Amino acid sequence: MRVPIYQIDAFTGRLFGGNPAAVCVLDRWPEDSVLQSVAAENNLSETAFLVGGNGRYRLRWFTPKVEVDLCGHATLASAYVVFREIEPALREVVFDSRSGELRVSREDEFLTLDFPASHGQTSDCPNLLAQGLGRNPLEVLRGALYLCAFADEEDIRSLQPDFSALAKLDTLGVVVTAPGREVDFVSRVFAPRVGIPEDPVTGSAHCLLTTYWAARTGKTRFTARQVSSRGGELACELRGERVLISGRAVKYLQGEILLPSFTEESTNP
Repeated sequence: MRVPIYQIDAFTGRLFGGNPAAVCVLDRWPEDSVLQSVAAENNLSETAFLVGGNGRYRLRWFTPKVEVDLCGHATLASAYVVFREIEPALREVVFDSRSGELRVSREDEFLTLDFPASHGQTSDCPNLLAQGLGRNPLEVLRGALYLCAFADEEDIRSLQPDFSALAKLDTLGVVVTAPGREVDFVSRVFAPRVGIPEDPVTGSAHCLLTTYWAARTGKTRFTARQVSSRGGELACELRGERVLISGRAVKYLQGEILLPSFTEESTNP
């Protein structure tokens, strides 16, 4: 069986920047073990799988180790593939996912994700978290991720995490953030527990980052940069309990995966 695959650099306007995601276009669902094996073989932070057409698709995301409930950069990459390769006349695509209905619209080069807002609760800093980051943050929130706030951009850039310690935390990962010099805020994201020591650009983390910075500043619109080694740029807007996250994407490759024929569908499509 030949499965189309694309690799897209998301949240960047240049090749070799942003966060690379694989996008596989399926006509039906194989067993979950096949999806996980493909994601492990790709060895990217996320592989997205699409089934559907006519502007509406079922979307699932896998790290090399697990399936996840929400992924921003692989959703952006999936929308890019739909708009550029499958249905070029569309201005909006709808994805059905574990996190509900997700819409992505396009205007010129920019794609905008409409995602659910995420919130965290003020928390003490666990010893493992401080050990993993190598220093104590000014503020800690806990949600699906730990959010750790620091004083300035250099604090974020200079972190040298202990990934073995962070992998023992009982959340999906850790996002660190501070005010930016040229943008409203900067961030990095570490998720060794799910096979991603440092994620280059993390759209879903900005659902939490946007609500945090809105509460802290009173603003609802932000420019953001994830200051990983690859780097990525995002524009974020809080609208009630939704967060709009905009960015660009670039195609790196396209081809085919040669899979054995499968007959059994996944039990969790």
